[in-house]
Formats: sequence, C-alpha cells, structure tokens
Amino acid sequence: MVRARDACWEHCVLVDATRQKVRCNYCQREFSGGVYRMKFHLAQIRNKDIVPCAEVPDDVRDQIQILLSTPKKQKTSKKQKLDQAANDQQNSSSASGGVHPNHGSSEQHGSTCPSLLFPHPSPIVQPAVDDTQKQKQDDADKKIAVFFFFNSIPFSTAKSTYYQEMVDAVAECEVGYKAPSCEKLRSTLLEKVKGDINEYYKKVRGEWKEKGCTILCDYWSDGRTKSLVVFSATCLKGTLFLKSVDVSGHADDAQYLFELLESVVLEVGAENVVQVITDSSPSFVYAGRLLMAKYSSLFWSPCASDCINKMLEDFSKQEWMRTVLEEANKITRYLHSHAGILNMVRKFTGGRELIRPRITRFVTNFLSLRSIVIQEDNLKHMFSHIEWLSSSYSRCPDAQAIKSLLYLERFWKSAREAVSVSEPLVKILRIVDGDMPAMGYIYEGMEKAKVTIKAFYKGIEEKYVPIWDIIDLRWNMQLHSPLHPAAGFLNPSIFYGQTFKVDSRMRNGFQEAMIKMATDDKDKIEITKEHPIYINGQGALGTDFAIMGRTLNAPGDWWAGYGYEIPTLQRAAIRLLSQPCSSHWCRWNWSTFESIHTRKCNTSELDKFSDLVSVHCNLWLQAMIRSRDGIFKPIIYDDIDVGAEWPTESESTPPILDDSWLDDPPLTYRGRPLTFDKLGNT
Repeated sequence: MVRARDACWEHCVLVDATRQKVRCNYCQREFSGGVYRMKFHLAQIRNKDIVPCAEVPDDVRDQIQILLSTPKKQKTSKKQKLDQAANDQQNSSSASGGVHPNHGSSEQHGSTCPSLLFPHPSPIVQPAVDDTQKQKQDDADKKIAVFFFFNSIPFSTAKSTYYQEMVDAVAECEVGYKAPSCEKLRSTLLEKVKGDINEYYKKVRGEWKEKGCTILCDYWSDGRTKSLVVFSATCLKGTLFLKSVDVSGHADDAQYLFELLESVVLEVGAENVVQVITDSSPSFVYAGRLLMAKYSSLFWSPCASDCINKMLEDFSKQEWMRTVLEEANKITRYLHSHAGILNMVRKFTGGRELIRPRITRFVTNFLSLRSIVIQEDNLKHMFSHIEWLSSSYSRCPDAQAIKSLLYLERFWKSAREAVSVSEPLVKILRIVDGDMPAMGYIYEGMEKAKVTIKAFYKGIEEKYVPIWDIIDLRWNMQLHSPLHPAAGFLNPSIFYGQTFKVDSRMRNGFQEAMIKMATDDKDKIEITKEHPIYINGQGALGTDFAIMGRTLNAPGDWWAGYGYEIPTLQRAAIRLLSQPCSSHWCRWNWSTFESIHTRKCNTSELDKFSDLVSVHCNLWLQAMIRSRDGIFKPIIYDDIDVGAEWPTESESTPPILDDSWLDDPPLTYRGRPLTFDKLGNT
C-alpha cells in the first residue's frame, strides 16, 4: 500500500478512512485530506487552512520539511529497499535499546498506520551537508539559544512570523553584518517601522472609503481605580490599532465617553464608519445612542460575543443547569489533578481533551460538559477497566466519588439536556467570535437557535419558554440592532433559501438601515427602484453563476460580483456585510497600556514609548492577518462544529511590552549627554 510507505504515518493517526481524516500525534489536531496535508502541519508550513503544529519536535519538523522539499526519487530495487529497512531497524534498536512505541492511539477514535518499510525516517533523504557548514549551523543555533536564555525571552517567540524573516534577512547580508545598537532600535529604526505602518494605514483607509469599517472600543478595569479603553478600526483588509486612553474616573460618565467616541470617529472619518462596537455597560450604551443621534449615518452596537456569553451565564444560573455544570467541573478537575490520571484519560479517549482553557469561562464550561457527554462510554469504560482498578488512584475517596457520579443517570440526563440547550448559542458565538464579517449571519442564527431549542423540548412551552426568555431579554434589550436583520435580509444564502420566510422585523430593520445609510434623497430613490430587482432575483442576480454563488460565495463577494446592475444597493450591501459583530477577539495585554498611563517620564520619552506601543500592537495585528489566507467563506449554521479549534485558540496574545529601556540613562560623551538626529547620527 502506498499509505504504508509514507514516513509521515509515524507521526499521525488515521481517524476516518472515508473522509481521509488524520490526527496529529503531537497536538491532536485533525485534518481532512490525508497524510499530504498533515505534512505541511508537521513541517510548520502554512498551506490554505492548515495550522502549523506547535508541539512537533524540531527533528521531526526538519525531517518532514526535507520530505516535502526533496523531489521524488527514481524507483529503487527491491534489494535496496530491504537493505535500507534493515539498516533503519538496526539503527533504531541500537539507539534506544528496542523498538520505539508508536505515539498514536488504537482506541475507538482511530487506528494507527505505521510505516511498514520505513519505521523511522530514512537517512538517505537527508541532503549531504558539509561538516564545516554543519558546525556553523550548530554554533548559530546555540548562540540564538543563549540569547533567548540570557534575556529570558519566551520560547513561544520562536513561533512568531517575524522570527524566521529576521534570520533570513541577516543571512542575506555579507559576513561582518553588525546588529543594530540599542540606541538605533529606539530611534531611527523605530521611526522607519512606524513609517511603514503609516504607509499600510494609508492603503487601508482606501478600503474604509469603499467598504466601510468598524471602530472597536475595548474596555478594561482593574476593579478598583484604573480603567482603560483601546480603540482600533477593522475592515476586510485588516485591523489597525489607533490608541489607548485612560478613562479612570470617567467610566460612568456617558457624556465624557460620547466625546471620546466622537473624537475617534472624526479621526477615522465619519463617512467611513459603518458601526461602533463598545462594552454593553449603561454608560457606553447611552454614549452610543448619543453618537447615533449626532451622526445619522452610523450605527452603535454592543459586542455580540459579550452579549452571547452573558446569555450562557444566565443559562448557568438556573438551578438544574448550575448543578450539572458544577458536577462536570468536579469531574474535569479530578481528571486533571494528576499527570498519571490525565495520561490514562487520554489513552481511553483517544487523546481528546476535556477542557478548552483559551476560551471564555462560560463557553469553556459548556464545551467541557459537551466533551464529557461525548466521552461518556469511554470514561465509564476507563473506571471499570482493570488498568484503572489495579492502579493506586482507584482506591482514593475522590476517585470513588467521581466514579459514582459517572454512573449516575440523573447526571447524564441533565448533562445531555444542558448541552442540547447551550450548543445552538455556542454555534452563534463561534460565528461572531472573531474579526470575520459575520454581520449577515447573526440574526438568522439567533432564530435558528430558538427553533432548535424548541424542537429539543418537542414544543412543550413550559420547558422551552424559560430558555427563550433568557435569550430574548439579552437580544431585544441589549444586542439587537437594525444592522443584524438588514444584513440577514441582504445575505443571498439566507434570503433566497427555500425555507426562508421574511418576517416584519427583518423588513423593518432593512428599511431603517437603508434610511440611515442612504445619506441623500437621490440614494433613497435609487434603493427604492433597485429593491424589487433583488427581491425577485432579476437580471445579473438571477444568472446561473449568481444562483450558484448564493451559497458558494461570501455574501459581500457575491454582491461585488453580481450586484453591478443595482449599484446603490450594492454599495450599501457590501458595506453592511463586510463588518464584524464582536470586539472581544482582540485579546490585548492590558499591562502594556497601563505602562503608558502610569509612567513618570519626560514628554519626549513618553511619546517615543507611545510610538513603540503603536508599532508593537499593529505588527501583532498584521501578523494575525498574514497567518490567514484572506478568503472569507460562506457560513452554514448546521455545519458548524463547536468542538473544532476556535479562532481565539489559535491566535496568540501579544507579548507584554518591555518598557525598561525608558529607565536607561542617556548615553554620554565626556560627561555630556549625546543627542541624535532623525538619521541616528550624533
């Protein structure tokens, strides 16, 4: 079999042969498409939607990179293959004292596919490396490692997209290249990178003018006296950090917050802003309404992720649901209390994790409960297996309590009900929890969630109505905006769907949004004329390509491709459908911004540090954009897998910015401080 000959099977497991789905042995991620796509994952090479493996050992990564870069060799004789396999086996056994165990699992969730001819990567694929060159590479590796160790640089920095770029640029220089000094970094180089970001900023402004942008206002408080907000502007081209502001003492002052929001809107350009997303606290709500009253063309919305998280929080306050979530947390805490127990759990669950620490608390609780329900049989099997019963863990009172809970039918009945009720909302949260243009999906998603919950309870009002009331309270009183039904109305995958029925709220939301977006009477007249063409799918909107594109293209792309015969409605639709619904995906390190607003230093140094923070934040945001393929795909609600990796799980948090250089004394020459011009000359 060809599969058996591929050395990559040493590092992954076949999960689903029909769909060619494989799972990485190191980080447990799963990919469809067979072992070929897994190679890019293990080699830490981005390819379409493949996320590089963060846990793969360096030697495995290097071997897979060589496999990908080495052209297919000519067919070798049978004798050569057998000799090579024998040599590999001999080398492997002598190096380890026996055969290496396979890292995969043969449990319920997949079977291992070991390489039959090549138990370990064959050395013949290694390119010949000169001993002197090898020594140089080893020496360079050690010096980079020493730099990391001495300066306490987090090892995760090596995953940065800018890390290899830096090394490649140095390698392009001639021998004798001198690294930039501390003073050059803090002066001329900071200015140059800031200039590059400003050039990028100008390009993005062009996108704002055409497709609009959303201003994100993230709020943070230490719970005592310190309160900060961070402003950024996002569009399809990416997100730009604008500034941070210390609002300590003003967090409850709606007029102050309105004036602050207004200053950012004017900085970006009111004509470019489609919406402003803020915290849902009363002061921000009132400030947002003041903003909409003054600037009739823009919308204010609370963060959708925040509101849906609060719906889940309200769910968890119901007595029966609180009980089952507490019991589930008790189970996961015990199973993660000892490395030996956790290793046994992973063995019986096929390596599947029960907790998701990089998602918000309430989502983590429900996803952990969902994982426990999925692994019900495996967990029960583990606690009744001879391996567990013969272990010292099984005799502890805590273990007996957990085992009793896992065999309690009342627990499983409540757990399945809680998962069925919460998962429809978690699906919507999965849609909006990111910077993707999700505006066209949230309204229909909410309606589908309620229908799903009603269907689970088989239409029994006394069961589903209390859940609906929780959703409606947050949705109608806090989250609902004309943007949501209007964007759903203009989403062709929803509007032209066979089962879709337009309700009065959607029609009213569309009209309200168009009145605000059509700033003059001419545009209002044109939209009135063009509206029936969209309703009836006439002209270019009714061609075979346009009909296929309704579900194959992202809504904004569909309008850009087929809406040219109704240009006024087309522009409004593209601007609406290009916006996100959430601001919480920007996971800032707030300590960085605290440093700006608590530092006691002279104005020039503070300005320089502010520049450094701006560069730091924007480079992080650009790296996030570069890590994606830039193509937004249509969303199908029923196909959303809440158990798959979330965007916020794969995206790193920006590191804490070191401000210690502000404490460095100025350089002196013969007792006098040195000064530098804009080129870094003294």
